[in-house]
Amino acid sequence: MYAKKYGKTIKLFLMDADPEGRMVCEISNWNGKAYRIPRSDVKNCLNRYDLQATAVYLLFGRAESSSTKAKVYIGEAENVYSRLAQHVSEKEFWTEAVVFVSKDETLNKAHIKYLESRLYEIALFAERYNIENNNRPTKSLISESDQAEMEEFIEYIKILVNTMGYKVFQPLVARRLSAKADEAEYFFLTGPRGANGKGKRTADGFVVVEGSHVARETTDSFPTGLATLRDELIESGVIVKRGQLLIFSSDYLFSSPSAAAAVMLGRSANGLTQWRNVKNQELKAVESAELVQADGAFVNPGPEPLQVASSGQ
Repeated sequence: MYAKKYGKTIKLFLMDADPEGRMVCEISNWNGKAYRIPRSDVKNCLNRYDLQATAVYLLFGRAESSSTKAKVYIGEAENVYSRLAQHVSEKEFWTEAVVFVSKDETLNKAHIKYLESRLYEIALFAERYNIENNNRPTKSLISESDQAEMEEFIEYIKILVNTMGYKVFQPLVARRLSAKADEAEYFFLTGPRGANGKGKRTADGFVVVEGSHVARETTDSFPTGLATLRDELIESGVIVKRGQLLIFSSDYLFSSPSAAAAVMLGRSANGLTQWRNVKNQELKAVESAELVQADGAFVNPGPEPLQVASSGQ
């Protein structure tokens, strides 16, 4: 049995009345608070008292190309405003910072060192971003009760960072404990010239799984944009040559099942019909069946029955 999950209320405050500007994010019944601060707006945060406090933070930078990962730096500071101002001068890669502070000022140096180390570990495991830290953060020794509180704090950090669009702590493919249940969620593709792959739908697009084989050659009609992406994946080492095979060296997120199928097959492809599950059902048919099932599960109660008042006679 899985524990029931309840909804969360997230409050967003646009400090500059601009969705691209500074933002404060809070979750109901949580003693933490998050700031999203564009690099160009750090200078406007000097008067924020809570940004003079102890905090853990992340610096985010964009990917250089479609085949490379975005960048993140994970840090901690006893005066986070001063540290961000320092990073403006010393670190070029980042465009936006996300800062986590405690509303009741209960985070101390040991807490943020623990948070920094654990967030680094989680981001490293997820493999979604290139981590720009030169050294692995050391984990402070804190009491068992403090560890429990910090682990809960981390769960809220993950929710807010994900809500902001940074999936730095979320692996491309979440593997389940049950291999059988996990396999049922995958789709498979085979084709000429050695194409043989495995993929999975995600909220971001379609992930081709590490170890999938790519067609050795492409057709003359292969679209230019996809040919460029394929070349970038080979140049960056996402697709590597092993003997006569071209193989994905890591999981890779495509924008759609068709883009994934085209790169795999080396030609134009309709991913909705090329990808099939373990029952040999096309992805298109699976998604249609899911919609029918969801529609059948919805029961419209209809209008309330008309209540006729008795006359008492």
